[in-house]
Amino acid sequence: MPMQHVDGENKGKLVLYALSTCGWCKKTRMLLEESGTEYEYIYVDLLEDDELKEIVEQIKKWNPSLSFPTLVVNDEIAIVGFKEDEIRRVIK
Repeated sequence: MPMQHVDGENKGKLVLYALSTCGWCKKTRMLLEESGTEYEYIYVDLLEDDELKEIVEQIKKWNPSLSFPTLVVNDEIAIVGFKEDEIRRVIK
């Protein structure tokens, strides 16, 4: 399962690692979409085998505890959890 792309205004490279059943992940996606921000996301819980291992290793670089949502901004910082104020600062 490749990353899913959501069109919108480019406010930097935003990659959201999420779970399909996570309410906080859904709130993060809704916040990004309501702001009209371009981003990519992947539902980690829908992956299997090698894809899952590869994505988990990527997430561990940013969030060793593997909690969700994890939003990586410009390959520089990660916002872990639904931190609305921090997310809004990034997408302003």
